[in-house]
Amino acid sequence: MPRLDTAPLATKASEQERKRSKNVRALTALWPFISPYRFLMFAALSALMMTAIVSLTLPVAVRRVVDNFGVKNDQLLNQYFLAAIGIVSLLALGTGLRYALVSRLGERVVADMRKAVFDRMIGMSPAFFENIMTGEVLSRITTDTTLILSVIGSSVSIALRNILILLGGSILMLLTSPKLTGLAMLLVPLVIVPILVLGRKLRALSRQNQDWIAASSGNATEALGAVQTVQAFCHERENKLAFANVTEKSFEVASKRIWTRALMTVIVIFLVFTGIVGILWIGANSVRQGDMTAGLLVQFVIYSVMVSGSVAALSEIWGELQRAAGATERLIELLESADDVVDPMNPITPMEPADGHIKFEAVTFCYPSRPEVTALDKISFEIEPGETVAFVGPSGAGKTTILQLILRFYDPDSGQILLDNTDLAKMTRETFRSRFALVSQDPVIFSTSARENIRFGRPDATDKEIEQAADAAVAHDFISALPDGYESNVGERGILLSGGQRQRIAIARAFLRNAPVLLLDEATSSLDAESELAVREAVKRLSSDRTTLIVAHRLSTVKQADRIIVLENGKLAATGDHNSLVAAGGLYARLAKLQFTDGLILEST
Repeated sequence: MPRLDTAPLATKASEQERKRSKNVRALTALWPFISPYRFLMFAALSALMMTAIVSLTLPVAVRRVVDNFGVKNDQLLNQYFLAAIGIVSLLALGTGLRYALVSRLGERVVADMRKAVFDRMIGMSPAFFENIMTGEVLSRITTDTTLILSVIGSSVSIALRNILILLGGSILMLLTSPKLTGLAMLLVPLVIVPILVLGRKLRALSRQNQDWIAASSGNATEALGAVQTVQAFCHERENKLAFANVTEKSFEVASKRIWTRALMTVIVIFLVFTGIVGILWIGANSVRQGDMTAGLLVQFVIYSVMVSGSVAALSEIWGELQRAAGATERLIELLESADDVVDPMNPITPMEPADGHIKFEAVTFCYPSRPEVTALDKISFEIEPGETVAFVGPSGAGKTTILQLILRFYDPDSGQILLDNTDLAKMTRETFRSRFALVSQDPVIFSTSARENIRFGRPDATDKEIEQAADAAVAHDFISALPDGYESNVGERGILLSGGQRQRIAIARAFLRNAPVLLLDEATSSLDAESELAVREAVKRLSSDRTTLIVAHRLSTVKQADRIIVLENGKLAATGDHNSLVAAGGLYARLAKLQFTDGLILEST
């Protein structure tokens, strides 16, 4: 049942982490993604500087026009107006060019970031996803990168333009009227203080808001991913409440952020424009007294409006930068996440061709999320090339864990696992995993055609090879009967197929891979009796010349194995073939008695 008080991980961060996140320095982490596009960045900066310079030139042209209203020389007045139109044209052209360049830069950087984060996440071991919801990862890749796109593609360039206007306008204000500029400078501390004080609070709220959005996304992803189970158990109300709770938390934090930002905007704009009105009143008196011309006053007022507008814009952009800084932190956390399973610096190349010899030497393992529970306790066994070995035992005995360790989804806490006499930890994961074909207990089917789902096992396979693999997995007939045959889309997670059909497509995928080691984790659990019999025969043919590891609860699946390893509470309880294990009594005999009719337990010799 979903927890109604689910809180995102980041909201539980330490105070030290919170303190560190109260500034926008986190945005410097974007530089490695921006630096490859220096030319584009410098072109955008050039266009930005041009528009800023042109903007600062415009008030001078306006002053000339105002001061020459009474001039009788129409040609001179017309030249001033034409010059003003020319300046405006340059401003429009530069602004459009700046927008195009910075938008392209933003899209390019965000696309690279999304790819980098996805590339990192797709290679993380399962231990990483024990502590973070997939929905939260997806939220960071989508929502957080959208915030960064807004900043790089808009906010940063606008901020830089306003900084240039603020600095240039302040200097030109000083040159225009030192007296009025001095009065205007008295307003600066009054404007800066609320920006710094409220900006710090706004930064923390922005980070919390993004955390709750991610939690909301994770909650929805989990519920919608199991929508049939939710509906089957009439759990819609509870899931609605859980999602509503997380979403409302996000709204509450967003509301606080909005009101904080609104308060900061009100204070800044009130102080700035109140100061402008006061300065304009003083300037008007100076014009009346003949201390300055009307055009000079207009020029100063335009500069003061530009400067004050820049300050107001910067206060708005400051909030955007802080939100983007929080988003950047969250993405960098993913990029810098430590993985418990890593490839060696100097990997060993395994022997060719592969034999499929597997050996466990005193392997002990606990799942990272459950360190107090020993999943495997000093397990040792050896599987010869071409041997078919089955692992049986109660649920939680460690059967599937053995397959996960063989694929090196996790590393053992002690002991070692060898493939063809080479420690898995001394090879790259891609190298040794290419020697395995896996059919998991819960088959993963992608939202594409039946053909492409099978081709997943070997991307370079021909259509004929795909159909041969499907035939071997007893899948050819039902695939051919689909509306578009092998080109039929099977829906998200194979929802348009039955459980048995999904299982057979997964088995066909493993057949197509044609790896020297075959891993079957409850591979026939969803098949009807007739299909199971056919698949067992296909598996028998397939495993005749390769190493095969079978995990199954149904002992009818493992009776023909060369050897059966019985696990109980993470320990090796017994080993042998079906008949010898039944004759010896113990756990296997009890399991067999539950599944077979008395008198049929022992096979005739």
